[in-house]
Amino acid sequence: MILIHAQSVSKTYQTGEISSTALKNISFRIEAGSFAAIVGPSGSGKSTLLNLIGCLDRPTTGALTVCDLDVTTLDRNAAAAFRGENIGFIFQDFNLIPVLTVYENVEYPLLMVRNWPKEKRHERVMQMLASVGMEAQADKKPDQISGGQKQRVAVARALVGEPRLVLADEPTANLDHDTAYRIINLMKEMRDQYGTTFLFSTHDQKIMQSAEQTYLLEDGQLTMQGGAQ
Repeated sequence: MILIHAQSVSKTYQTGEISSTALKNISFRIEAGSFAAIVGPSGSGKSTLLNLIGCLDRPTTGALTVCDLDVTTLDRNAAAAFRGENIGFIFQDFNLIPVLTVYENVEYPLLMVRNWPKEKRHERVMQMLASVGMEAQADKKPDQISGGQKQRVAVARALVGEPRLVLADEPTANLDHDTAYRIINLMKEMRDQYGTTFLFSTHDQKIMQSAEQTYLLEDGQLTMQGGAQ
C-alpha cells in the first residue's frame, strides 16, 4: 500500500520580485510501514519536503497524496485536523514543553486532537512511556532528563495518537553517537510493533545506514539511492 505519493511536486517561494525554487518537479512513493530517509546537505530542501507531506505548507505545483488523501486541497483547519489524526512529528530540538512533565508532554496531543476520557488517555500514555523505557521518569520536567531521554519522550509523543505516519526532522542531530543509535533502534522497534511509517529528513550517516529506503535531495531534485521504488 502506498502511503505517500508525490507527482511532479515543485515548491517556489516569492520574496518581492525574487523567486526561489526549493523543490523541482520531484516524484516518489513511500510504502506503508517503511523506514525511509530523505538525505542531503543543509539547505537542499529536506525540511521543505517534510513540511509539504506534513500539511504545514502546500506545493506550488504537482500532486501530493498522503494517507489516501490529496493534501493539496486542504484548508488550514482541515490540514490541522488531518495532521492530528494521521501524522506524528519528531524534531531535532525535541520541542518538549518545559513547564509540563514527561507524562503531560506525551498526553498533550491526546488533549488537543482526541476526545478520549481521562482513563483511556492515562492507559495510552503509560503504555507509550513503557514502550520507550520512560515510565519511571513520568513526573519529571524536561530539564531534569538527558537529551536521549528527551528524544525518547518525543518518540512516545509522536506515536501516542496512533498515527499512520511519523515525520522526523534531523531527530539525531543533537545526540551523541551511542544515544543516536539507541534512538534509531527504538524507532525501528516501534515501527515493527505498531506498523507506523517513519520518514526522516537527515544528513546523519547513522540514519542513512539504518534506512530501508533512501532518497537523495540535492539542489531541489530527488534521486533514488537505495531500496525499492
